Amino acid sequence: MNENNTDAERRIESRILPDEYHSVQFTKRGLDITYQFKIWNISTKGMCILVRHDSDVLSHLKVGDILDMKYYLEAGKSPVDESRTEIIHITKGEPGQFEGHYMVGLSKPGP
Repeated sequence: MNENNTDAERRIESRILPDEYHSVQFTKRGLDITYQFKIWNISTKGMCILVRHDSDVLSHLKVGDILDMKYYLEAGKSPVDESRTEIIHITKGEPGQFEGHYMVGLSKPGP
């Protein structure tokens, strides 16, 4: 047990580095470009990407949005999976490693 955990800790489930997917790509109505983000981590309930606080895409995303996303195993390779994906949270990064970013939680529907 980690005795340094605080009530502010929001992640109950442990995270692992992505081994299934490397990145995700999507666009949304109202955006002129396609965005691609490296997948930061994966849990059994979803995955997370980091979006800079000043990125234009952030103002177009909201919790509950369902987007068609393309998932890649490696940078520059063809997509291996295309799936409708729900945004389950948008959380401002804490000071330190995620400062200046928002963590955007993604959830793919089950089989």
